[in-house]
Amino acid sequence: MTSGSTDLQFSGLTRCLIEKGLLTESDAQIHSLAAQKNKVPLIRYLVINKIIESKALAYEASIEFGVPFFDLNAIDFRRLPINLVGEKFIRQCHVLPIFTRGKTLFIAISDPSNFHVLDDIKFHSRLNPEAILVEEDKLSKAIEIALEAADTSMTDMLDEDLDNLDISGGEDVAPKTEFNSDIDDAPIVRYVNKILLDSIKQGASDIHMEPYEKTFRIRYRSDGILRQVASPPASIAGRLVSRIKVMSKMDIAERRVPQDGRIKMTLSKNRAIDFRVNTCPTLFGEKVVMRILDPTSAQLGIEKLGFEPEQQRIFLDAINKPYGLVLVTGPTGSGKTVTLYTGLNILNTIERNISTAEDPVEITVEGINQVNMNPKAGLTFAGALRAFLRQDPDVIMVGEIRDLETAEIAVKAAQTGHLVLSTLHTNDAPQTLNRLLQMGIPAFNIVSAINLIMAQRLGRRLCEYCKTPANLPGKVLIEAGFKQDELRDLKIFSPVGCEHCTNGFKGRVGIYQVLTLTDKMRTLILNGGNTDQLAECALAEGFNDLRRSGLNKVRMGITSLEEIDRITKE
Repeated sequence: MTSGSTDLQFSGLTRCLIEKGLLTESDAQIHSLAAQKNKVPLIRYLVINKIIESKALAYEASIEFGVPFFDLNAIDFRRLPINLVGEKFIRQCHVLPIFTRGKTLFIAISDPSNFHVLDDIKFHSRLNPEAILVEEDKLSKAIEIALEAADTSMTDMLDEDLDNLDISGGEDVAPKTEFNSDIDDAPIVRYVNKILLDSIKQGASDIHMEPYEKTFRIRYRSDGILRQVASPPASIAGRLVSRIKVMSKMDIAERRVPQDGRIKMTLSKNRAIDFRVNTCPTLFGEKVVMRILDPTSAQLGIEKLGFEPEQQRIFLDAINKPYGLVLVTGPTGSGKTVTLYTGLNILNTIERNISTAEDPVEITVEGINQVNMNPKAGLTFAGALRAFLRQDPDVIMVGEIRDLETAEIAVKAAQTGHLVLSTLHTNDAPQTLNRLLQMGIPAFNIVSAINLIMAQRLGRRLCEYCKTPANLPGKVLIEAGFKQDELRDLKIFSPVGCEHCTNGFKGRVGIYQVLTLTDKMRTLILNGGNTDQLAECALAEGFNDLRRSGLNKVRMGITSLEEIDRITKE
């Protein structure tokens, strides 16, 4: 290989890497084509796929292009001049403003061929940009950290149509109260509206607004993980919270007790988002948590929930029976409601009378009679169930079985020709059987009423753009739960992180334990078997537990072993 032949085929940094022996010509050709196919710069492709160490790549690029090298570990991400460039531009161009000196704006880049963006930065910021070379992997992480740490500036919203959003409160209107007109100030209105809109755009499930002695932070829960998105001045915390309370029809003069409310945001003729709002008095003010309720989440289709083929068949068989009890279990936030409503949407036909009792109703569906629980007025799950049974029901959904009375009525309804769907807060399917026994439901009623018990969790999906193969020793994989004969063709992946995802993950997938009662299990229940015996019997009968179902998702490349450890290890 001669430098002359290299010059004919490659130029710039690629030629430098070949001359330094970090790449061969054939590898450079292969990786260049692969980078083009994946629509990412060659440098990012080489780092993501761990072909060349990020630091070595940055060092060679710095020498080749004469750009100073900078270590991103030395900066404070909370003090970066993000607003001079803007979040959208930073993500699109994969750059990060570091600091200003006079009329010069120093910009961190990892790809020296990315100099054309400097002209755009000059136009946007009206400053003279100067490039600083940094390591690719550190830049990707730094961009995410910096954008999360950056305050959501009110002035950035002035060009957005945030004043004319169609927002309404819930039906239970609190008593009218005189309040300070500051609450309706345009900047406060825009700021709150932007927080709500951004949460929807980013696919968040919850918004947390938390006051502390000297700070105020706003966090989104995305893919089950909380992350900070803004930290407005603590001095405006009260005005922000009051604005939320006004929008959700709460009493803004009452700050001593928790309150509940609801906000409805209409995005288009066909789409509206509900926010279930709760306030709670804390030491330094009121904390606000908003659950984002998107009706489209229950219309995903059963194929997108994450069932394995056999699990999906069992679930469909159970909900298509004319009577019996279907129980979905798992912790709060594990996707139980979406699973139940996916089933209800399948059953929602003109021939069926479907009623639900919920606390509160989270997803509204045309054709289903939904009832909100109101314990203060005497409307409980048990009371609603009794009413349903006098209204000629075909399918009943109970939000949660919390007590013996509700459990008894649900079991009786399942035994008398009705299909009953409900949830319980237990860790897995075998524990659900014991929970019912502990509540006081006789074993013979349990074995005759239950069609299906399903435990579930939500695991984060690996990003398809940046996931990378993980090389783990066989001993570690066996300790994790894989079988020896599975190791031969096993290929698992780990998260990396790119502009398409958050820390290597994008979206979530259900992990399920689907259990029907076999003859052996019925006998064991009637004979007083404990949870461990029921779990062993379920495995022997061919039903995967949550751990095994999670490992199947790892083997399919859908999620990582670390993620399954996080959600299934006891």
